[in-house]
Amino acid sequence: MDVLLAHGYFLSEDAEERRIMRPHPPLGLLYLSAYLKRGGVAVDVFDGTFRTPADFEAHVARTRPPVVGLAANLMTKRRVLAMMAAARRAGARVVLGGPDPPHHAESYLEAGADVVVVGEGEVTMTALVPALQGRWRPDVLAGIDGLVFRDAGGAVVRTPPRAQVADLDSLPLPDRGAVDIPRYLAAWRRAHGAGTVSLITARGCPYTCTWCSRSVFGETHRRRSPAAVADEVQEIVDRYGPERLWYADDVFGIHRSWTLAYADELDRRGLRRPFECISRAERIDEDVADAFARLGCTRVWIGSESGSQAVLDRMRRKVTVERVREAAALLQRRGIEVGMFIMLGFDGERDQDLRATVDHLKRTRPDVFLTTVSYPIKGTPYYDQVASRLRTPEAWSRHSDRDLVIAGRPRRPYYQFARRWVSAEVARDRHWRAGRYADAARSASSAVVGRVGMALTARWRER
Repeated sequence: MDVLLAHGYFLSEDAEERRIMRPHPPLGLLYLSAYLKRGGVAVDVFDGTFRTPADFEAHVARTRPPVVGLAANLMTKRRVLAMMAAARRAGARVVLGGPDPPHHAESYLEAGADVVVVGEGEVTMTALVPALQGRWRPDVLAGIDGLVFRDAGGAVVRTPPRAQVADLDSLPLPDRGAVDIPRYLAAWRRAHGAGTVSLITARGCPYTCTWCSRSVFGETHRRRSPAAVADEVQEIVDRYGPERLWYADDVFGIHRSWTLAYADELDRRGLRRPFECISRAERIDEDVADAFARLGCTRVWIGSESGSQAVLDRMRRKVTVERVREAAALLQRRGIEVGMFIMLGFDGERDQDLRATVDHLKRTRPDVFLTTVSYPIKGTPYYDQVASRLRTPEAWSRHSDRDLVIAGRPRRPYYQFARRWVSAEVARDRHWRAGRYADAARSASSAVVGRVGMALTARWRER
């Protein structure tokens, strides 16, 4: 073995996901594994989703890989730090990648990482893994783009950015054979009656939302060809037989002509599988909605974020509230469910903005919506905007960007009540329209509790 690849997500540590049970394998690692194997690198993949941290420690202690590559994000940071320590105890060089390490590279190096990979990892890791065999050679690492490491004197070195992969069709398909896909399918089928396999059709997002991190795929949008994606779907169907697909693109259907051509390609092959995806309202018109229906789409998730146009403009969402409503209607008329992401607490949000969001949800009537409270991610414009007011509740190794506190913003209890009010008020309206008056009354009572709680906690501000 030349390298062990792993991620820091363990279902055993995520009670909410165990309740929802919609797990997906780590596509990024599987792309990396396939690319390295094609280049002659011997790869082992440890997928922790259905295993435990103790299993990882035992695995590295037994196999003694010379290099361990770990993918880290905001949610898995603390677990990854522990995995780094286990890998070091086993004598491995530790390489970190993913969305979180690039903007905290020095801290990760201080915590014990040998190298941080910035951006897409396939080409970089193919050059890096052989360079980490044997003794430490900073002079060799300095010739590899897309790295952060320390030289012999301890100084932090950042090499030039790695060029992005221009032709995504040149990449091998994800190494799904390296993980237990049937176990994922079984988990989905037990929870939902249908198994799901994920895939991506593109990389990158060209939009400018101030709170969104694009530290891996960047701000470009690169697409695979419709034929190449159709080939992958055929392989997935033939090999695993899932009842559904999940298109894991940042924005599926972002390119209109591509979407229509892809629908035509699957029609030509007689290849249709129900699927869910995330898209943007302004990318959905009559023809795109028809194409989604032809493809078998069951639900589209839209980042609505707010019902206040003022908030959307501050986010630089480049969409109007009315356009979101129009897109939702286009989809629902075709029998496609609409899911919405709603973000509360964006800097400058006022009570009237929250009321506009509730009104928006009542008028749009998404089939389901999820609320979250905004947080600034390092490396984003939103982070820079509030940086002078940020404070960390504890040491870097013990928190993530999700735990950062913005001075002057209402404290967490306020947003707990706000989320309750939004959900209950929208549920009250839905029950009333359906004639479920007892349910409407219960939701109305919950909404009152939310509003009273908001009023009582509004003056509690972060310092």
